[in-house]
Amino acid sequence: MENQWSRGRGGRGRGRGRGVSPHGGASKQIDVSSQQRFNDAAAKHQASLQKFVDAGGAVVDSSSEEDLEDEVIIEKVLQKYSERNLADGDSRDSLQRTQQFLAETFQSGAVICLICIETIRRADAVWNCKGCYCMLHMQCVQKWVQQGAYRADSALSVELFPLKEINWHCPKCRNEYTPSDSPTKYLCFCGKVPDPAFDPWMVPHSCGQTCGKALKPECGHECLLLCHPGPCPPCPQTVQVACHCGKSPIVSRRCGAKEWSCGKVCGSLLECAHHRCTAPCHGGTCPACPRQSEQQCLCGKNRMIRPCAFPQWQCEEPCRKPLSCGNHLCEKCCHTGACGACPRSGQRSCPCGKTKVDVPCTEDVQPCGDTCDRLLSCSIHTCTQRCHTGPCGKCRESVEKQCRCGTRTKAVQCGSEYVCETKCTRMRDCHKHQCKRKCCEGNCSSCEQLCGKTLTCRNHKCSSRCHPGLCYPCPLTVDVHCTCGATKVTVPCGRQTATKPPRCLLPCRCPPDCHHPSRERHRCHAGRCPACKQICDKELKCRHRCPRFCHSAVLVKKQEKVERVGPWEPAPQVTVKLECLPCPPCRVPVPVTCLGQHETSLFACADARPHACERPCERRLACGNHRCRRTCHAMLAAPDATTAGENCQVCEAGCDRPRPEGCSHTCLLPCHQGSCPPCKQMLRVWCHCQMVHLYVECHSWAQAGGDEKRRLQSCKNQCPKMLSCGHRCTLQCHAGPCLDKLLCFEKAKLRCSCKRKKKDFPCSEVQTGVAKLECDEACAERIERQKQEKEKAYQLQAVKKEEEAKAALEEYERLMQGPKRKPRKRRGVEEEISFWNRYRVYIIVGGVLAAGTGYFFLTHGLS
Repeated sequence: MENQWSRGRGGRGRGRGRGVSPHGGASKQIDVSSQQRFNDAAAKHQASLQKFVDAGGAVVDSSSEEDLEDEVIIEKVLQKYSERNLADGDSRDSLQRTQQFLAETFQSGAVICLICIETIRRADAVWNCKGCYCMLHMQCVQKWVQQGAYRADSALSVELFPLKEINWHCPKCRNEYTPSDSPTKYLCFCGKVPDPAFDPWMVPHSCGQTCGKALKPECGHECLLLCHPGPCPPCPQTVQVACHCGKSPIVSRRCGAKEWSCGKVCGSLLECAHHRCTAPCHGGTCPACPRQSEQQCLCGKNRMIRPCAFPQWQCEEPCRKPLSCGNHLCEKCCHTGACGACPRSGQRSCPCGKTKVDVPCTEDVQPCGDTCDRLLSCSIHTCTQRCHTGPCGKCRESVEKQCRCGTRTKAVQCGSEYVCETKCTRMRDCHKHQCKRKCCEGNCSSCEQLCGKTLTCRNHKCSSRCHPGLCYPCPLTVDVHCTCGATKVTVPCGRQTATKPPRCLLPCRCPPDCHHPSRERHRCHAGRCPACKQICDKELKCRHRCPRFCHSAVLVKKQEKVERVGPWEPAPQVTVKLECLPCPPCRVPVPVTCLGQHETSLFACADARPHACERPCERRLACGNHRCRRTCHAMLAAPDATTAGENCQVCEAGCDRPRPEGCSHTCLLPCHQGSCPPCKQMLRVWCHCQMVHLYVECHSWAQAGGDEKRRLQSCKNQCPKMLSCGHRCTLQCHAGPCLDKLLCFEKAKLRCSCKRKKKDFPCSEVQTGVAKLECDEACAERIERQKQEKEKAYQLQAVKKEEEAKAALEEYERLMQGPKRKPRKRRGVEEEISFWNRYRVYIIVGGVLAAGTGYFFLTHGLS
């Protein structure tokens, strides 16, 4: 197989592979080419690295190697200071602030420009404030100074401030600087070297030389640290000094902390000149005396308990001592020394001041009568009144006055000021709002409204008065803590979201998300803690412990179940939520007894629940005669292990006990214990009179005797039976025969034999034949007349019946003959005539006559 490198380099006539010895010359040429390619790649990597360093790319996230290098550089910067301090055994607490500035300079993203709110890289040109030592971009500070000066210059009037020098302030501490202090060059921290080059082995923005700044407070010594950010540490030189009170011997102390206290009582005499200072050894003047004493006022009239440090005090009473004149008293308040001469003694003038007279102090000077001529409040006109006491009053001369703003004039009283109603339209110093003051003279006041703009931090609003130009950066700082809060980094407000939490080496203090009291030990970190790997050990409902790994805080993906109409709609979002998953079912074997207490078996604890063993229950039912045939089931309110419970099978068999004598019904109750209850079935029986059905309970009828049955069978109504006499029985419904007809006392009508006459008699007399009614002559005549009428009616009826029979016979013959037909030819053989066709007329006539005769005798016989 041909080598690709040899084919590519010498196989195409490029001049490198021809004339080479087959004893190793080709392999040597290949090694030289490989080495050349390696060198070229290394050079490219070195150039890329240098370009990356020049562009500030060295500022990356901190790692263990970078932390080590930072510590080495910081130790190198603090070396001279540490050597002097270690010789005295002093602590390094005084270097804490300087070390903090150094650490922030090395840490990526820790130094923020408050003007542009951007990270200051290690190779950027910067400017440092002398007051707060904050670090800002050079170009940002220059722009800040220019905009501030322009705004302030435009707000000031050239007429009022022709040569006003406009100062500018630090955006953080508001330290004031003159225009000559405006930064023009990028200097190192100590100010010796302009445009310091970035060196990864030195502090960024430093020159690497000794600082050499005069230490503060000024002691005559210089800073020994290498060029560094932040304030210089206290002077490490040692001097021989005494304590504040001078009672302790002289000791050697560091120059930066040469003021010291021995802790003894000061003992110096206080200003009260009575007590001595009881405070510990201190510098400066002693504090005021804390004690109290009784002190006299200046006039000597009153005494009061007052602080000893303030012995002089005035009461509120007037002096009231007689003056030298002997006529008046001193009106001054409590004072010391002589009261002075009487204020009314000596030569006095009249109210206008033109005439002077010498009168006793007891008399008042009278007006002189001349014109007052005192200058009025307008400072132009004089008072025209006669000499008088008291003020002269307001000038009432009418003059032409101009308003304050100079836009209008008007004739007004000289003592009054003319103010027009014109509102000032000039812009205030903020260049946003108008003055709006009436008749403004030009010196518009500063804008009193609040600025209210959102600061660059985007968290707070500007609380200053409305101003021109950019708002000052947010003065607040925010501490970015690690998760546990032990390690923090202070950043300007607004950078907390872009700043990574500092790395912390302490154990994580995050409370556990799960139910365990503590997490597994691990270092403090950002983000969510790793999943808990401890045993769950939760107590399950069955009182056993969960043996699985912790599942109380598990990240679960959730996706919304939304149907998409088309591919243009976004896919359902997938969210991750922290959920507590339930414990798995318990698998510990436990004994379980069946529902009917027939047998006991082992089941997994999660599956352990009451079950049926498929055997019949076999518990004695409540009837006491049968047993439950249901499959094994749970018992409710079973009194013992053999008696059936409330949910056992109910005996549905009917009662088969023998019935009492005379009862033909079956027991309506289900199978039961004891004797059957009395039969409540209703029997339907006829009453004695056979007119009403009575309903009687079966047990009452069966247990009743003869008399009781007769009583139950009575309907309590009047007997409906008729006696032989034709009257109704007067007794209640009863058994047996009714009353004898001879005992009937109802009224009975008795007629004569012809039925014409009638009369009421007792029924018993009629039955015995005692009562009789005979016919008379009128009865005989009536009988004869009725007999004749009956004979005539019978004859008429017979004639009528004969006519009806004849008509019926004719109609019958007509129907039997039918319609007339044409004559047919007779057959050769004559038909035989039947018995009905031959004698039918006689049969019909005879039947009709027989029927009429029977009807006649029947009707006449009944009448």
